[in-house]
Amino acid sequence: MPQPHNATRDARKLRELAEMSIGRLLWKYSLPSVVGMLVMQLYNVMDRIVIGQVVGPKAIAGLAITFPVMNIATALGVLIGAGATARMSLFLGAGDVDGARRILGNSLVLTLTIGVVYIGMFALFMSPVLRLFGADEQTLPYARDFMMYILPGLLMTNLTFTFNNMMRATGFPTRAMLTMFIGFGLNMLLAPTFVYLLDLGIKGAAIATDISMTVSMIFVMRHFCSRRNGPVVFTPGTYRISWPLVWGIIGIGAAPSIINVASCLINIFLNNSLKHYGGYEAIAASGIFVTYTSMLCCIVLGICQGFQPIAGYNYGHGMPRRVARVFWLATAAATLVTLLGWAFGLTIPRLIARAFVSDMQLVEFTGHALSNALICFLLVGFQIVATTYFQSIGKVGTSIFLSLVRQVIFLLPLLMILPRFFGLDGIWFTFPVSDAMATIVSAILVVRSLNSLRDDTIFANA
Repeated sequence: MPQPHNATRDARKLRELAEMSIGRLLWKYSLPSVVGMLVMQLYNVMDRIVIGQVVGPKAIAGLAITFPVMNIATALGVLIGAGATARMSLFLGAGDVDGARRILGNSLVLTLTIGVVYIGMFALFMSPVLRLFGADEQTLPYARDFMMYILPGLLMTNLTFTFNNMMRATGFPTRAMLTMFIGFGLNMLLAPTFVYLLDLGIKGAAIATDISMTVSMIFVMRHFCSRRNGPVVFTPGTYRISWPLVWGIIGIGAAPSIINVASCLINIFLNNSLKHYGGYEAIAASGIFVTYTSMLCCIVLGICQGFQPIAGYNYGHGMPRRVARVFWLATAAATLVTLLGWAFGLTIPRLIARAFVSDMQLVEFTGHALSNALICFLLVGFQIVATTYFQSIGKVGTSIFLSLVRQVIFLLPLLMILPRFFGLDGIWFTFPVSDAMATIVSAILVVRSLNSLRDDTIFANA
């Protein structure tokens, strides 16, 4: 009996992961991922540019105070999204479509449950949490205004992120990219309108983001409600929580999630140190630095999102040579991105700062910060790909360790030590020093793993 057209098409989409040339495959999967990640990051960049240019430096500082909250929300979303995507790729590589469907249903239940809990907790304890994160009397009103309105939209953000990644893993990278474009285009229209024309200030940026992410979420979720879009769709019986599946999702998703939790802890300590050594201007400069580096890292993460299903599928399919080839190609692409970001950050730091604020004192302050903090940024691309590599092949412990190396094992102690000797500059110097040390550790572990890859137990049936 001939196969239905959809079944033939779906089999072809999965088969190309094992048969198409690695270069073409990485380009096909990474380009939509990069665009999608850039679109998601541009939500934040658009908000920060509009707020910085229209409202002012104190508003930028208030927005920077909210970064730890956003990191926690992202961490919880990534815990499910990245873990479910990696696990789904491994199941599909082993030909287990039913397992992939159960991951889809369990992920929906987990995302909704976790989202409601953390949003409720932040809403109840908002002011004490923001003060803990470094807010003072000058910046607290701005931080509260933004958080009050962005909190409901965080659930929509988590749903969009989680299921957009799974859309990509099931063979629809271009559609995943287009769904993100819809929301970004809407945000580009709404953010200036709400902040400037309607004079809603910082809360207007949050409202615009909420609306835009909700629209994106609707388009993403509709994809998984129709069997015309492939075999991995919502089906009855897949929503019942399966604890082995849940622990498999959380185990793999723990590594990228820990990165965001660590970022939260670092941001709390960083904001309070900056407040002590430089006041709200230093916090505002840090917010611009984080925004700039996040833009570059999101491109690398987009490459990694394209790399992850290729590596996971081929590892599950027993093809280690293709895993090694796609790793080195992804590393080359990621390093090119961070190299360009490093070059621009060191040569035109004040021009970068001018994009966010018009206050010349803050422009000078930020330019100095970027020049010091980005000295070793060209190494960061390799670190991110290395962490994703171990996540993709199911080496959870190693992936978690690499997630902690830069931010907890190196960066946090350096933040406690260097400012005592170098003041505010010591804070900026912690970034290049920790980047260099983390790169050495990552390189050692990656080389050892690739050398023994042929002997690894295939993870597909785990």
